[in-house]
This record gives sequence, C-alpha cells and structure tokens, in this order.
Amino acid sequence: MWPAAGQGHGRGGRGKPAGAADRGSRCESCSAGDAPRPGTTDNLAVFHVRIASPPDVTGRLVETLAADPGVLNLVVLRGAARRPDGDAVQFDLRTGSANPVFRQLRDLHLDGQGVVMVEAVDATITSPDGPADRRRPYLGEVAPVWEMVEASIRAGGTYAPSFFGLLVIAGLIACVGILTNSQILVVGAMVVGPEYNAIIAVAQGIEQRQGVPVRRGLLALLSGFLMAIAASVIFGLCIRWSGRTPEAFLAGVRPVAALINQPNLFSVIVAVLAGIVGVVSLTESKASALIGVFISVTTIPAAASLGLSLAYELWRDAWGSTLQLLLNVVLLIVVGAAMLRLQRVLWRSRGG
Repeated sequence: MWPAAGQGHGRGGRGKPAGAADRGSRCESCSAGDAPRPGTTDNLAVFHVRIASPPDVTGRLVETLAADPGVLNLVVLRGAARRPDGDAVQFDLRTGSANPVFRQLRDLHLDGQGVVMVEAVDATITSPDGPADRRRPYLGEVAPVWEMVEASIRAGGTYAPSFFGLLVIAGLIACVGILTNSQILVVGAMVVGPEYNAIIAVAQGIEQRQGVPVRRGLLALLSGFLMAIAASVIFGLCIRWSGRTPEAFLAGVRPVAALINQPNLFSVIVAVLAGIVGVVSLTESKASALIGVFISVTTIPAAASLGLSLAYELWRDAWGSTLQLLLNVVLLIVVGAAMLRLQRVLWRSRGG
C-alpha cells in the first residue's frame, strides 16, 4: 500500500513505538555510506520513508536500500511495527534516487505486503558534505517523483459534493461575466472551476490503462458540466424574464461571448499548450504555472455560454459553445495522457 503522506506509524527515531521497550539489542542502524562525497545534488529536497516490512523481506530490503547512495539515515527496528506487525524500516531519500528506489520497493511487493509511507521533508539542518546522489540533474532539472505525482493526481480525482458545487458557482460567475462583457469575471470563473482535477485524473487513467479512474472522471465531468449548464439556463431565464438583461447583450454586442462560442485554430493551439503546461506544472510542482492553465482553457465559460445561449434562444451560439467545451476537454485529456507518457519515457531513459 502507498497511503497518503503524513499518516501511519510513529517514527522509530522520534518516539518509541508501541512495544519497543528493551529492544535495544535488536535495533540496527545502517549507513548508506561508501558513496562519493560531496555531490552537486546536496541542495535538493529529500523524502522521509517509513515501511512496515514483513520479517522475511526485511533482509533483502535493507541490502537494496544500503546499496543506493541516495538513501540516507537508514534505520531498522526489528519487530517494532504494529498494524501490520513486522519490522519498522525508515530512511531519508534524495529526490534523484526516489523513482528507482520506489520501483525496487514494488519489485519486493512491499506495496501489497507491507505499508509504505512517504512524506516530503521541508527543511534539513545538515552539513553540505553528506553522501552524494549518483543521479545528477539533467540540465538543472530533476526527474519527477512519480509516486508523489500520481498521489497528487489521485487526491484531486475525488468528486465530493463540493466539486460539483464549485462547478455550478463557477458557471454562474461566468454567466455574469458574459452578460456584462466582463473578462475579469470570466477569468475568475476559470480559476474557481475544479474541472482540471478530473481532466488530469482521466488522462492519468488512460496513460496507465486503468479503467476505473477514467470512468469516474468522465462521469464527474459529464455530471458537473450538465449541472453548470442547467444552472446557467435557469439563471439566464431569470435574468431574461426579469427584464434585467444588459442592453449591450440584447443589442448583440457580446465580445466576451464571441471569444467563447466561436472556436477556431487558436482555440486548438491554446488547449494543446495548456495541456502541456498542465502536466509539466504537476510533475515539476509549479503551482503558478498550473493557475495559468486554469485561466487559459475555455471549459467553464463554454458551459456557461451554452446555458445562456439556450436561455436566450441563441441556437448558433449554443452550438459554438458546445464545440468549444468538447474541444477543450478532449484536447486536455489527450495531450495530458500523451505528456505523462512522454515524460515518463524520457526520464526513465535517463535513469529517473
């Protein structure tokens, strides 16, 4: 199992586990040493990994970890783990060694037999001459830690009522922006909408050939957008029947709506580029770039424009908005899946 970071057993080195009394003779401290020092990756982040290892696997596990120069501060507590029972193994892991080490843990079937917990270490207070990581950054870039990337995407692929509520609210904000020709409100709606979480979860499911996340994500997108469109229709009818429709909108002066309901070549270019940036921002943990993705794709605005067009019986605009919505969702999924696969292949070819 690979549970979420920060949950599970107490650390053997920071508090005595249950039943750990009088176990000093059974505690082993292993150094990952014998590595060249110092290295150029000493300033890179590290992870702290805790494992509840079956006793018959611990020997091979310790040998595997001790052989990797990216593994630091390796500690083994025989029989210290509870729920499940076994040996408690913990160590710090340099980012550059994370993917190969995690693959080795899977090869030992620890993702099924034991419990593996991973958490990022925010800061370290150590001398800069520790063991070096043999895996150097490539042109200043370090391979994404795929276990962490996939866990982040899976966490975003949970579709609680708030997911659908935010889609509806974002759609209503976009409706106001379209009616009043306010680009700022439309951009705000793009940021509020959580649909990219479902889109990238579907892309990861396709890349890994997992049907369940693909079906769940597509169903969430379909249901959420239908809710947003329905809310936009109701909102549009209420504004129309109340006589509060802005005069410019009634006169056909709709520059914001025209940008949304008239998909063209530039819509395709933006969607493809946004799909690329979205994956890179996730794998490289660049939140600022991900926000740029949110305000680049025309998903929520297209759903809102579709609902308003139906409410005002603008059938041509409704068709254009539908095409815009489908175009963006499909391209984001396809490009997302392709970029995840491409990055994985490229980094693995470099040992990442």
